[in-house]
Amino acid sequence: MSAIVTARELGVLPCGQCGLLCRGSHADAGLACPRCGTALHARKPDSIARTWAFLIAAAILYVPANLLTVMRTDSLFGSEDHTILGGVVELWNDGSWDLAAIVFVASIVVPILKMLVLAVLAITVQRHSHWRRHERARLYRMLDAVGHWSMLDVYVVALLIGLVRFRGIAEVLPGPGIAAFGAVVVLTLLSSISLDPRLIWDARDADRA
Repeated sequence: MSAIVTARELGVLPCGQCGLLCRGSHADAGLACPRCGTALHARKPDSIARTWAFLIAAAILYVPANLLTVMRTDSLFGSEDHTILGGVVELWNDGSWDLAAIVFVASIVVPILKMLVLAVLAITVQRHSHWRRHERARLYRMLDAVGHWSMLDVYVVALLIGLVRFRGIAEVLPGPGIAAFGAVVVLTLLSSISLDPRLIWDARDADRA
C-alpha cells in the first residue's frame, strides 16, 4: 500500500488559470476558483477526446505541409518554389550542414516525434495502462520543452518576407504549405495542452481504491 496521498483524496483542486489550490470535492458541479472565477475540475473535461481530435487533424495537415510550397522566391534570375524538405536539401548541398540539420530536426523530426508521443500517451491513458508511468510523465514534460521549436520554418519565412522586399529585383512570398505547417504546430500544441497528464496515474489510484 502506497503512503502517497493525492490532492484528489484531500479534496484539493488546482485552478488551471492562476494555479490557486482550492478546497472542494472533485464531484462538485459548478465549483469555481475564488480568485479568478475559472471553473474547477479534478481532470480536464473530455481530455482524451479533444487530444485525439487535435492530433488527427494535425496528422492530416502534416501531409500537405510537406508537399506544398512553403516559400516562393522571385528575382531577376527567375522564380523558384521551396518545400520544407527541399530547403533542407538545398542547405545541405550549399555546405550549410549545421543549418540543414537544425531545420530538419525542428521542422521534420520534432513534429513527427510530438505526434507519435502524443499518440502513445493518449493510447496508454485510454487503456488505463500501468506501463512506465514515470517515463510517460517525463515524455509529456518534454513536449512542452521542445514544442515551440517546430515553429522555426514559420519564423524564417516571416523574417524573409519582411526583409526581402526589393520590388522588381527580389521578393519572397509565402506559399500554402506554410499555412498548413503553422496549423500542424498549433494543433499539436492544442493536443498536448488538452491531454491531462494526471490521467497517467489514475490507473494506480484505482488499484489502491
